[in-house]
Amino acid sequence: MVRLRLCSLCVCALGACSFAPRYAPPSPPTPPPPQYQEQAGWKPSQPADAAGRGDWWTVFQDSLLDSLEERVTAANQDVKAAFARLQQAREQTRIERSAYFPTLNLGANADRTRTSINSPLYSGRRSATGNDFVLDADLSYEVDVWGRIRNTVAAARASEQASAADLATLDLSTHAELATDYFTLRGQDTEQALLDQTVSDYEKALQLTQALFNGGAAARADVDQARAQLESARTAATDTRLHRAQTEHAIAVLVGESPSTFHLDSNPLRLDVAPPAIDAGLPSALLERRPDVAAAERRVAAANAQIGVARAAYFPVFDLSARGGFESTRTSNWIDAPSRLWSVGPSLLLTAFDAGRRRAVSAQAHALYDEQVANYRATVLTAYQEVEDNLAALRDLQAESVSEAAAVDATGGALKQTQYQYQGGIVTYLQIVVTENASLAARLSAADIQIRRMNAAVLLIKALGGGWKAE
Repeated sequence: MVRLRLCSLCVCALGACSFAPRYAPPSPPTPPPPQYQEQAGWKPSQPADAAGRGDWWTVFQDSLLDSLEERVTAANQDVKAAFARLQQAREQTRIERSAYFPTLNLGANADRTRTSINSPLYSGRRSATGNDFVLDADLSYEVDVWGRIRNTVAAARASEQASAADLATLDLSTHAELATDYFTLRGQDTEQALLDQTVSDYEKALQLTQALFNGGAAARADVDQARAQLESARTAATDTRLHRAQTEHAIAVLVGESPSTFHLDSNPLRLDVAPPAIDAGLPSALLERRPDVAAAERRVAAANAQIGVARAAYFPVFDLSARGGFESTRTSNWIDAPSRLWSVGPSLLLTAFDAGRRRAVSAQAHALYDEQVANYRATVLTAYQEVEDNLAALRDLQAESVSEAAAVDATGGALKQTQYQYQGGIVTYLQIVVTENASLAARLSAADIQIRRMNAAVLLIKALGGGWKAE
């Protein structure tokens, strides 16, 4: 009894061994700064206006955008594929965890054989032909002395958590892509309306110039310039319709619908509405919110556990096995007590020579760990960069919108004055063309800046990991 207890204590003590290095999350490449560089002078939003971690797109207060975003998670095929990968990772964890328990195999076998007379197993005292009926159960169990199973399970669990973070990253990216496509589409609607109106105005201008030419009050060059200007505007309007159609098709795919049956009515983007204010929070909290950072950290943990698995291969594998059942030459006494058989005992397997295979596997595991640490730190740097980029974009684009609005007013006033001067015969039609093109370019630039402002707000929320919720 005492010997049995000592053996049990030894097995338990050995079972506590693990050759995986003690895991600690890798440190960022640089300490988090106290605040973002591009946040100087930035006015954070009020808590009621801050983007929430969940349905962050609602801060834009656009019901059509909300309805489209609600369809993404359930309908987008890329998100479904990522969820299927997560399910695979969960089942892989269950597969690895099953090694904690014994494996029981049941088998039945019935053979009729003839033994060769020249076989060393042949005996003249019994017939060379006979039956063999076997019904048995095999039980095997690997004693996890060196932590191989525990580290394999830990690696699988960390990989599962990384897959869950990958799903969250893709879901966030898909929602953000839909939002940027949506605001791009609305901006294209604004540009389309502007160009269509411009085409209409240029058609009238061409008619007027043609009438003046017919009456001898305008030169032929004026007519050619008016026609060239009109055709250029038509080309730009057609190109905008093309880009608008392609953007609409992209939105259709994101919401899981065929582009052939999907349509969004024109809804021009207002140029006088600023994007919602977004509180960027502190850089030190960013790493806790970004799902891609979490995925990278979990892969470091999985690689750390794989080092323990590789190290355990240097030591013997302990197995406990047992077998029991019945064996007989006749079915009449197959299940009788005299036909019983059993065996039980431990086994040990140690690889004595493998031509450096285990050493290479161990070195590979360490190199994989170093790779995942480098990937983690690169992800951290990218996270900071994306936040800084979009903070700078929102700040500078706001200034651009103010100056471009002034340019729109100035070119509009210049166009009116030039039209008066042309009607009075002071300037040529070439000056009309120049001022009209400048006015159109300013208005198109204002629409483009507004698109970029809205998209920068979306990308900032994405860079923050789905939006902040003030505590």
